Amino acid sequence: MDFTYDDEQDALRDAVRGLLTKAYGDFEQRRQTSKQDPGFSEKTWTQMAEMGLLGLPFAEDDGGVGAGPVEIAIVCHELGRVVAPEPYLHAVVLAGGLVAACGSAEQRGELLGSLAAGERLLAFAHDEPGSRWAPEATAVSATEDGGSWALTGTKEPVVQGARAETLVVSARLPDGGTGLFVVDGEACERTGYPTYDGGRAAKVVLDATAATPLGEPGRDLTASIATILDLGRIMAGNQALGAMEVALAQTTAYLKSRKQFGVPLSTFQALTFRAADMYVSLELATSVVQWATMVIETGDPVALHDAAARAGLQVSRAGRHVGQEAIQLHGGIGMTAEYAVGTYTSVLTMLEHLLGDGTHHLAALAGRVGEHEDLDPLAMT
Repeated sequence: MDFTYDDEQDALRDAVRGLLTKAYGDFEQRRQTSKQDPGFSEKTWTQMAEMGLLGLPFAEDDGGVGAGPVEIAIVCHELGRVVAPEPYLHAVVLAGGLVAACGSAEQRGELLGSLAAGERLLAFAHDEPGSRWAPEATAVSATEDGGSWALTGTKEPVVQGARAETLVVSARLPDGGTGLFVVDGEACERTGYPTYDGGRAAKVVLDATAATPLGEPGRDLTASIATILDLGRIMAGNQALGAMEVALAQTTAYLKSRKQFGVPLSTFQALTFRAADMYVSLELATSVVQWATMVIETGDPVALHDAAARAGLQVSRAGRHVGQEAIQLHGGIGMTAEYAVGTYTSVLTMLEHLLGDGTHHLAALAGRVGEHEDLDPLAMT
């Protein structure tokens, strides 16, 4: 596999980095933006739309650009470098990805076209109290009466659920399975709140709320949801790579500049070894995530599920290691809200728990050990 970018991908990375550095290169700007609702910059979101980033994954017939997974990964990586609070992963990769995969031609044109133009924010309402990371919906049910559909139940947390104009909601179908529905944000009860990483989420209560089936009515879309969740895990991994790179760079810069007993901290061997271990963790995670990103292009959902679990496990371990070491090696200032490294660790923690933590991915991989042939180490000699 070739992990190097071509000229167009280099140009895309430079353009996205230039836009986001201008918006959040000053960490204080990120702090001030996340303090106010909706927790991200509407101006930056509009600029991303004008650059074509919000329509990057979607077909040109649906108002998008038709780019591949590597280009989407580049955007996610750059968002992670400045811990940008814009909901690209949730609105474009997850909610938009489901509309692109399951929606009718009319729905794709309407929803994806306005999403790509920055005129409509989508939110994926899937998580339910008491359940985590499964592709099935259980607490929210769908009913059908004379061709009209309605949803009842609670979704929480829904990232940017209070700000989004349109929700893509998963629900248990009358005949079994999980379907997807388009719900007007104003039609349901929404209670928004800030999250620990500076983002926003909401509790969404549906009470016989009118909904429009996404694609063919009554169709079980559990497999499609599982595939998009796996895609989201890999893109979240790319976002985490960007955050880890900067956290490591800030830590090594601090060790070189901060003096103790008249000499820089970097002259103490024990501290440089810890920084070197952070670098190893980052490199391991980078290799797995880049490989998983390439697997997406195969279009094989089984291979994608396996790659997402491997990438998720490695990113979980690396994110914890890099984030926690960054705070400890910065000493007391690593704990302050005014210093960026603590926010980077908060975002890494959020990304770890967003679509499945290390324990979840390890259990998934362990459950498939029996699918492999027995290996006799003595026979290898």
